[in-house]
Amino acid sequence: MRSRSITAGIASLMLVTMVSAGCAKKEDTSTATRAEQAAARAEDAARRAESAASRVEAAAQRAEAAAEKAERMFSKHLRK
Repeated sequence: MRSRSITAGIASLMLVTMVSAGCAKKEDTSTATRAEQAAARAEDAARRAESAASRVEAAAQRAEAAAEKAERMFSKHLRK
């Protein structure tokens, strides 16, 4: 969950940087277009990173559940 918010913060920072760079030279439309494209790529990267973080979190939850199950099974065998 924490990595998702960090990733979103980084993407927002990149977006603001790209937009401000595009607005700094308004007379050059090709620079503004490139900045918009870069901002779109940054947003896409942020979405992909968020999706990856979600998958990692789900895998961690599954691993934790499996560890708990293994621990319960092991403790049952120790009692016998």
